[in-house]
Amino acid sequence: MDNKTPAVKMRNITKTFGSVVANDKVWLDIYRGEILALLGENGSGKTTLMNMLSGIYFPDKGDISIDGKEVVIRSPKDAFDLGIGMIHQHFKLVDVLSAAENIVLGLPGKLDLKAATAKIRQICDAYGFEVDPKQKIYDMSVSQKQTVEIVKVLYRGADILILDEPTAVLTPQETDKLFAVLRNMRDDGKAVVIITHKMHEVEALSDRVAVLRQGQFIGDMPTKTTNAQEMTNMMVGHPVVLNIDRPDPVDPRPRIEVKNLTVRNIDGIVKLDDVSFTANSGEILGIAGISGCGQKELLEAIAGLQRVESGSISYIEDDGSREELIGKDPLEIQQMGVSLSFVPEDRLGMGLVGNMDLADNMMLRSFRRGRGIFTDRKSPHKLAETVVHDLEVVTPSVETPVRRLSGGNVQKVLVGREIAEAPKVLLTAYAVRGLDINSSYTIYDLLNKQKQAGVAVVYVGEDLDVLLELADRILVLCGGKVSGIVPGRGAKKRDVGLMMTRLGGKTDE
Repeated sequence: MDNKTPAVKMRNITKTFGSVVANDKVWLDIYRGEILALLGENGSGKTTLMNMLSGIYFPDKGDISIDGKEVVIRSPKDAFDLGIGMIHQHFKLVDVLSAAENIVLGLPGKLDLKAATAKIRQICDAYGFEVDPKQKIYDMSVSQKQTVEIVKVLYRGADILILDEPTAVLTPQETDKLFAVLRNMRDDGKAVVIITHKMHEVEALSDRVAVLRQGQFIGDMPTKTTNAQEMTNMMVGHPVVLNIDRPDPVDPRPRIEVKNLTVRNIDGIVKLDDVSFTANSGEILGIAGISGCGQKELLEAIAGLQRVESGSISYIEDDGSREELIGKDPLEIQQMGVSLSFVPEDRLGMGLVGNMDLADNMMLRSFRRGRGIFTDRKSPHKLAETVVHDLEVVTPSVETPVRRLSGGNVQKVLVGREIAEAPKVLLTAYAVRGLDINSSYTIYDLLNKQKQAGVAVVYVGEDLDVLLELADRILVLCGGKVSGIVPGRGAKKRDVGLMMTRLGGKTDE
């Protein structure tokens, strides 16, 4: 590998956004026939660096060479012409079009859908993709949409592929399929770069690891010569203990009781089918299930955001008195004294307003407490500064629009705001999605502190290893039904995985 000319050679790459230095004189080599894992904390400059390679940003300083020839990449078209394609966290597909129509969209020349379909099937057969070229995007799962994005860049001739957090919303089974495809692409001589925070995936998939810290290149090494602890230490700059603390439940009492809950989506499809469970104060209840099994609808129903067909959701006070939540809107639930905070799956769609700054996003939770026509702006501003300091949010200032922050920093702002409300019930959907290891452990610590303060924490997570270490109990959903509730301590990953894909097992309730 060392004797080959790099497919990509980046030298002294520097990029700034105002006072924030995203990349500082970065050197990086990418080779064909390898999978490179690009690691770093949130705000370390990983996505910015790859955005310059894919033509979205233009470097302030530095040089990029492709196959030994210096190039200038001013647009995604320039990148495609050089064989570079990037698959982003947020897909860029037109829902009402088919897979084939999305793949050829924007290409010059006369549209020949029949020939395009044949070429798409040829690409799929070569690498092991499963795509129906005629299927509409709105009928696809997340993993199918991601597959379309990958086939789209291959169709355009890319042989240098960059994937930003490719497994963030995939199940373990879908992740295994993706990894098999990426290995096939590597073996075909393509250069593959993955940006990820999941160390076990880095160890399982990559051939080489490169680490960025605070915008600077720290070093690279063959994956087989390192381990998760060493990589994490390089990312953070100091040793990080990779053990999630799990204190015992604190005086657990029923706080939310769900009975025979049934929910249909707007298309009339049953998303939750006769679901029953209790969430206790002073404990973390984990929710496990493959994507689309009703986790989102469950949290939204409790928060008053989802229409319920039948069943009941009771909020239980310390004295045992109950309030029915179904039929009340989110504001009514707040006004009746139920202190409930919700960290949604869609952080910029439901959680925060992208064009508003950090301080104003904090105010979304408190503006109704203002007196008369005047809104208290000092308290939200102070809270924003506290969240930025305590969670190490990388931002030029609290006046920066949140849409300009990295995905991980947006997540920190959202979680910090909700925890600052001192809730009695905290609902979290993928609270650490897109966060690096150090930031993830900060969030785990915050959730444990909420638990020790007597909060009922409901945690929907995509990483089974984390759920098994963090949660006191785990409710497993399969096809909208409860297939079991198991204790966090002593549960086996394989058993929970089987419960996620087929109904079975016994509940503890």
